[in-house]
Amino acid sequence: MTDLVGQYFDAAVAHLERVRTEEAANIDAAAELLAAAVADGRRIFTFGAGHSSLAAQDVVYRAGGLVVINLLNVPGMTGVNVMPAPLGSALERVSGLATTTLDLTPAAAGDLLFLISLSGRQVMPVELARHARERGMTVIGVTSLAYPVAEVGSNHPSGTYLKDNCDLVLDSKIAVGDGELDHPAAGAPFGSVSTIVTSALMQAVVASAIGRLADRAQRGEGSTPPLFRSGNVDGGTEWNAKAMADNAERILYAW
Repeated sequence: MTDLVGQYFDAAVAHLERVRTEEAANIDAAAELLAAAVADGRRIFTFGAGHSSLAAQDVVYRAGGLVVINLLNVPGMTGVNVMPAPLGSALERVSGLATTTLDLTPAAAGDLLFLISLSGRQVMPVELARHARERGMTVIGVTSLAYPVAEVGSNHPSGTYLKDNCDLVLDSKIAVGDGELDHPAAGAPFGSVSTIVTSALMQAVVASAIGRLADRAQRGEGSTPPLFRSGNVDGGTEWNAKAMADNAERILYAW
């Protein structure tokens, strides 16, 4: 058991190091798109279905995060909150649910959408990416290119994957099946690192964007980035209330 613990941490660290090195240019490009959207007064959305929603939620309404990032809350898709749980997987194959949800938000041309899907093969992420781009939004896909490379079939009628319908792709490099460990008696791979790696990608993009905005503000070329403070420190609640009030037209989660 101790060996498996070590193997798991080694696998997670190795993935993080690989993504840090191989995706550096794409992380920089995504950070620049995010910084530009914040500076230009655009709305910013994140979306992921099932467990992919965890990384989408991780950059929304949290200490040290940008105030103006919103979760696109598609019914039945936020984590595993729908019961029975397999219904969530089935809903990913339903056409129209995510696109209708997007249409009921104030999203407009020029806004930014981070769309997270590990496999990038289901109907919902592909359809949502295509629809958002048709509306003039910029779409950054966070996915694993291992799935199309391995020819795991797309479930979208177009036969395309999320990667084919984005302006920019961040590759999490997670292996098909999302399991880093095995055991001769386990029957299936286990030990997922996809949430760790995908959340790290999202946090890295946000951190880099904040740094860019802060650099520009320091040079007198823009405003201080709108950030949350922890509500668990003195003055944090008051700071956050003002930050949300100052950015009320760009946030949906305080309605």
